[in-house]
Amino acid sequence: MGAVARKITRVVAAMACIAVSVGISAVTLHVPTREDDGGRFDPARYRSDVIVTMFQTNWRSVARECNEVLGPEGVGYVQVSPPQESIQGSQWWTSYQPVSYRLDSKEGTEAEFKDMVRQCKAAGVGVIADAVINHTTGVDKTKGTGTAGSAYGNKGDFPEAGYAPSDFHTPCSIWTYRDADSVWNCQVSGLQDLDTSNGHVRDVLSDYFVKLLDYGVAGFRVDAVKHIPPKDVLAIKRLVAKKSGRSMDDIWWMQEVIGDNSEATEIQPKNYLKTGQVNEFQYAYRLKSMFSNSLAGGNLPIEDIPQNITSSGKASVFVTNWDTERNGMTLTYKDGDAYHLANAFMLAYPYGTPNVFSGYEFHDADSGAPDATKTKVPDADCSEDSGWSCTDRWTDVRGMIGWHNVAGDAPLADWQDDGDNVIAFGRGSRAFISINNDMHAHTITYHTSMPAGEYCDVYGSADCSGAVRVRWNGDVTLTVPAGGAVAFHVAATPRSMR
Repeated sequence: MGAVARKITRVVAAMACIAVSVGISAVTLHVPTREDDGGRFDPARYRSDVIVTMFQTNWRSVARECNEVLGPEGVGYVQVSPPQESIQGSQWWTSYQPVSYRLDSKEGTEAEFKDMVRQCKAAGVGVIADAVINHTTGVDKTKGTGTAGSAYGNKGDFPEAGYAPSDFHTPCSIWTYRDADSVWNCQVSGLQDLDTSNGHVRDVLSDYFVKLLDYGVAGFRVDAVKHIPPKDVLAIKRLVAKKSGRSMDDIWWMQEVIGDNSEATEIQPKNYLKTGQVNEFQYAYRLKSMFSNSLAGGNLPIEDIPQNITSSGKASVFVTNWDTERNGMTLTYKDGDAYHLANAFMLAYPYGTPNVFSGYEFHDADSGAPDATKTKVPDADCSEDSGWSCTDRWTDVRGMIGWHNVAGDAPLADWQDDGDNVIAFGRGSRAFISINNDMHAHTITYHTSMPAGEYCDVYGSADCSGAVRVRWNGDVTLTVPAGGAVAFHVAATPRSMR
């Protein structure tokens, strides 16, 4: 068996082991025809499971982006920062210290939030709200007022939220992550830890979720779930389902559970799968290793399955997020080409629900959004040198979102690599990509399962200025730029992009 064939066998076997299923719902391949839209490629026809996280972006700007970019490009969901009232402060992490469940935050008012959800839904984009339910403020925050003017104290005194000292665990600091009770019942980073076994706390939290659902949100990213016992998370979600008249399966619940095999068994991601998806941090860590070293010389993120890796249908994956970009655990915009290529790989490889992070330039661990004040984040500015990254507008990212959506549920096919830093693979007969993480351009002939014809390189341009031709036998010769990629799919042809 040749080296390429052995590689394909290992990849397919690994994928079978984790029961790969792409995203939340399968996408039916639909190639535009002259009859339905004059033959033009319309990315919105292929909308699927892609999430774009617009971190610390105000509601007006999110609504604008849904209308101008996310909807037209076929993005399925936009994840927004916590909408609940928090402590005041320009630092990003102040949004993760709630003082009440009023929907008046640095990102906007309750009316603006409702309007954003409405506009995004009209554009075909569901809103995922980040929800902070494990804790309130830090114990170092004495009496003060939140972003909406609500008073709070540092000993369980949160009158607007309806919390009293009895709603919190007895103050203690987490002494080890090898003991689940310590993680569940003590304060992470000094944040006042809610007693989620308390019936009153569950009522308050479930009412908050129901309110957001009634406003039309599509689901939730739930913060710090690792610090809450699985039985409590399940009880809260059941209460949300009961109060909202929905089934639990109809409430998208994406959970932050950072897996670490050296920690207590009870706090591993596998214990939270009854309530929904989990963020698979190990995937992001592996991407950094791959694109900082060798793509083909090591293992793919899920090829040799580590202990406790999450199955594809239950995993939400990302290249970076606001925590990991600041602690150096993952690639960031500062990594240049490698960051672009890692996003392309995530959108092309059939594992998990992909989440593209769109934030802003940061200079230290505390950096808030550009020009943010203690109570307000101004409109995002996507002009050059504004400080906002606007990743969702990058040509390669937009092209790969369409690539991902057209690939749909097609299986991995035609894996080929040079044994080092150039890889290529397809998704059935729908899409194909070659990724060059090397410092030199490479011209390579690949075999694909693509139909013969001429296609647009959607990674390299938005106007089909770069085109490739697949020959009658499925072979294609590509010149892949250094630190670049060539990606094409059956719905983007020179005719369809005119």
